[in-house]
Amino acid sequence: MVVRWVAVIVMAAVATVAQAQDSRLDAVQKSGALRVCTPGDYKPFSFAKPDGTYEGLDVDLAQSMAKALGVEAKFVKTSWPKLMDDFIEKCDIAVGGISVTLDRQKRAFFSDAYMVNGKAPITRCENVKKFQTIADIDKPGVTVIENPGGSNERFARANFKQAKIVIFNDNTTIFDEILKGNADLMISESVETLVQQKLHPGLCAVNPDKPLQYGEMGYLLPRGDVVFKAWVDQWLHLAKASGEYDRSLASWIR
Repeated sequence: MVVRWVAVIVMAAVATVAQAQDSRLDAVQKSGALRVCTPGDYKPFSFAKPDGTYEGLDVDLAQSMAKALGVEAKFVKTSWPKLMDDFIEKCDIAVGGISVTLDRQKRAFFSDAYMVNGKAPITRCENVKKFQTIADIDKPGVTVIENPGGSNERFARANFKQAKIVIFNDNTTIFDEILKGNADLMISESVETLVQQKLHPGLCAVNPDKPLQYGEMGYLLPRGDVVFKAWVDQWLHLAKASGEYDRSLASWIR
């Protein structure tokens, strides 16, 4: 029995060492690049500019993370419907306002949540009182517009059975559709509704401090790689403790 337990302990130790050796943490440092998947259409987290560069809170943090690793951050364009496949095939980490969900957790690890958020409506300012609750929204004659493939669409389909749901492919111009009267509202992360109401006069966030659903945001990481996840989680902890995270956040939601 003692011999068996010794063998089990030795095998576990060997497995742990092998896992550490195979970690993406080492591969990234060896390659000299941190490959970062992002849809790039979600302010204030990640936005692809016309010149091909990216900006936003998660872009700042990914670049800082890469610097801490001594490598270059290389951003890889993806889309919400293809996010998981592209991340697994092409990237070391995925960022850009990604909600933590159990479905995504089946295929990847998440970092520790860096933001507690939630789903909130954004609508024309004159309609704020009309759309206070899910019941207010889920009525015939109400049109909800959403970007495809993400947690916003999933929330809408799970909660609205009578309201009309319209899927709009361009997440960078989707809010203009509400101003034009082509939709009544959109459900998005509460922090995005605060940013977009500043960018689009005439639109107002509906109770962003009391979201319709609790949510968290994190970074996608390779499933099973506890070494890489531990490093990213520690980096996030120190970024928050040092004030770096708060300074970057303030610059994007001002």
